[in-house]
Amino acid sequence: MDVSLIFRIAAVGILVTIMSQILKHSGRDEHAFLVSLAGLVLVLMWIVPYIYDLFVSIQELFQL
Repeated sequence: MDVSLIFRIAAVGILVTIMSQILKHSGRDEHAFLVSLAGLVLVLMWIVPYIYDLFVSIQELFQL
């Protein structure tokens, strides 16, 4: 895992939080929810391959 991945996740989190707060204060709660959901999906797309590799290595470790 790269340190840059952690920084990218943090940057997405900060941007999503700022955009969500701006949208909520302007009365667009639905758009704020969609921005939060899009940020979550983006981060999950980055993390899923690492989780898969973790499960594969655990499976190889225990020979399941």
